[in-house]
Amino acid sequence: MMSGRKQNKNLTRFSLVKFQALVKRYYRECGRHSLPWRQTRDPYRILVSEIMLQQTQVDRVIPKYNSFLKKFPTVKRLASASLASVLRVWQGLGYNRRAKYLHEVAKIIARSGGSVPRTFEALRALPGIGDYTARAIRSFAWSEPELLIETNIRTVFLHHFFSQAKSVADSQLVPYMELCLDTKNPREWYFALMDYGSHLKKTIGNASQRSAHHIRQKPFKGSDREIRGAILRALSKKSQSLKNLLELPFSKKRIQAQLQKLLQEGLITLHASRYALHA
Repeated sequence: MMSGRKQNKNLTRFSLVKFQALVKRYYRECGRHSLPWRQTRDPYRILVSEIMLQQTQVDRVIPKYNSFLKKFPTVKRLASASLASVLRVWQGLGYNRRAKYLHEVAKIIARSGGSVPRTFEALRALPGIGDYTARAIRSFAWSEPELLIETNIRTVFLHHFFSQAKSVADSQLVPYMELCLDTKNPREWYFALMDYGSHLKKTIGNASQRSAHHIRQKPFKGSDREIRGAILRALSKKSQSLKNLLELPFSKKRIQAQLQKLLQEGLITLHASRYALHA
């Protein structure tokens, strides 16, 4: 539409309407309407989905989201469960600290009356919930007109308004995002942007790589994440001795280092020389 060097005042009413129509048309014709968290406005279910979707692909989240909510259908059920049972259901999703945060959040909410808080400040104060997640929960549970920036949304604005620019800061995108925001239905507008951005990545490449905030994710194979996952997977079956855990196919030094970190994070315990998931 225009060069990213131009100011947002040059986003004419005509081009704004044209852009919005393009995004909405794509969503109407090709959107992922059946995603389970798009079928609800239950703040608890939205909370679960947003925690799960942090750094994790949609296709991997769907089955875990469904199985998690089958086991823990309410905040109260999640709050009353043991961390070990939560970690077992979470297995295979990765970044297991998120499960612990979600468990802690449920306990806090249960103690405070059982309702997910609606304000940004109250959500942001909960463990494991950053600025984006707090705004996303407000947008998708209550259709509050928050400003959301994530990789797919970023891709759309970089592609259409900063097609030649590099190292574009999110602050440069904000004026365009504010002008384009559908304040009457921000929930569906963001669904549309995310799906259209995902489509752009598959068809023209990942424009978000030109963002100043782009971080290339390290390979999972051979990473500390892989080691942590293997340890937690073994412990989800039964408690283990150090000797048994050191038989995992990684260096003994790295296994021991991750065991220490998992102990410090409160994900596992050590009692009578045996490691176990935290009760």
